[in-house]
Amino acid sequence: MNNILMLHGINHNMFGKRDPKQYGTITLEQIDAQLQALAVELEVRVQSFQTNSEAAMCERIHRAFGDGVDGVLINAGAWTHYSYGIRDALAILTCPVVELHMSNIHAREPFRHKSVFADIVTGQICGFGSQSYLLALRAVVAAVHQG
Repeated sequence: MNNILMLHGINHNMFGKRDPKQYGTITLEQIDAQLQALAVELEVRVQSFQTNSEAAMCERIHRAFGDGVDGVLINAGAWTHYSYGIRDALAILTCPVVELHMSNIHAREPFRHKSVFADIVTGQICGFGSQSYLLALRAVVAAVHQG
């Protein structure tokens, strides 16, 4: 059974309260429950991790490398646009990595159009609300099975 790591970034613990126009009213716990339900269907294990600390995010990525996870999903939030530290940590991974966002980052403020992860991830999914998570899980599982 494949092990997939879901990395939730800064401020995601505030989903359901934060900017419902962009992110809806779904909570992080509800997103994780949807991922777990799909994981059963896809016959994979998903472990979720959320932090508001860039250092903790890098350390969790390092641990994922050591643990030999099969795939990684990451919604790094605002870190997507400027965290070269997280980018460099992700570049260490040898498994498929799918970047995802609930909102369409290319249709938002200009600073959100750039992802510093784009050139090292397997692919990006954005703009489908909480469905972005489920699409990303399907994508990373497909990438693991192709690899």
